[in-house]
Amino acid sequence: MIVALIMGFASGLPLLLTLSVLQAWMKEEGVDLTVIGLMTLVGLPYTLKFLWAPFFDRYTLPFLGRRLGWLLLAQLLLVCAICFLAFTDPGNQPWTVAFVAFWVTFFSASQDISIDAYRREDLSDAELGLGASLYVNGYRVGMLIASGGGLIMADYIPFRIVYLIMALCMVPGMITTIVTPEPNAPPGTPGSMKAAVLDPLFEYFSRTGAVWILAFILFYKIGDTMASAMTTPFYLDIGFTKTQIGAVVKLFGFWATIAGSLVGGIIMLKIGIHRSLWAFGFLQAASTAFFAWLAHVGPSVPGLSAVIAFENFSSGMGTTAYVAFMASITNKRFTATQYALLSSLMGVPRVFASAPTGYFAKQMGWELFFIFCSLAAIPGLLLILTFTKQNINHSK
Repeated sequence: MIVALIMGFASGLPLLLTLSVLQAWMKEEGVDLTVIGLMTLVGLPYTLKFLWAPFFDRYTLPFLGRRLGWLLLAQLLLVCAICFLAFTDPGNQPWTVAFVAFWVTFFSASQDISIDAYRREDLSDAELGLGASLYVNGYRVGMLIASGGGLIMADYIPFRIVYLIMALCMVPGMITTIVTPEPNAPPGTPGSMKAAVLDPLFEYFSRTGAVWILAFILFYKIGDTMASAMTTPFYLDIGFTKTQIGAVVKLFGFWATIAGSLVGGIIMLKIGIHRSLWAFGFLQAASTAFFAWLAHVGPSVPGLSAVIAFENFSSGMGTTAYVAFMASITNKRFTATQYALLSSLMGVPRVFASAPTGYFAKQMGWELFFIFCSLAAIPGLLLILTFTKQNINHSK
């Protein structure tokens, strides 16, 4: 089980090195907001990882085995890419930064593919719940170290050193990969692309309302995602220090998200997924609008704390319902493949909807921008009307 925790940490650490931490570095170097917004496009590999995932199932490297061999290779290349990113110059060569950051996300997404496959093959059915919990907690700790710890360190040392320290933090994950035994390969290893990809797709699209459910997955968190893409430049722009951002947004916000996830899970036991999607989605939209209030108030630490508590708590609940919904609609015969496809689709707004957010913020101003993001959540809520509880409970 401790392996799941460490692998979760290794998986979560790189994510924000190409998002909020990189945004703060670029903002400090005077990069235009429009360019900073476009940098979210480097996260495209997280969205498209299902395209090369079957390759990891089909072939085995000549060391460590089918799962751990690919995992170690991805981790080695990921560490190298993070080190290369540390020596780039965001102020003078933002597009070189984008190129290197793209490879960071590609190798990070490849690591995720291997880790997800390893967890499913290594843990018994009885251990999957606890294993998933440890993995998610490790993932969040990795994100916290990268973003919260990274921003606090950046107030005292150059960002270049911060990135080298983050590369060093990947070493425990690599050691774990080397010393962990390879899981037994399940029978029926995919021998064709049809078996690995097409059959799950055909099964899913044979369902009534399949397209509407995909639309819902795309739009449910789009407002929250668009707002999140610009929060770090927003905090810096209105006068918060990097230490205040690290302490309040990242550290305090981390625990608010954990609390929201736990409370959301308890509420879902009482009212079910369908009604939870409505309630939590509304709270997400409302919390986004409160950033407009913060833009009006200015750099108030108590104000920031209140907004972050509300936003992260509601986002934690919304994400819990969102993930539970996706798990509930996967067919048990194709759980791994269908969930990978759905989770990739979940990442589309983070890449494409976030790309123009810098331009929107620049043209609208911060207050109007966050109101716009709040209203952008409405289509996702309305799409809940297009499917029934029977759709949600489809897990045969």
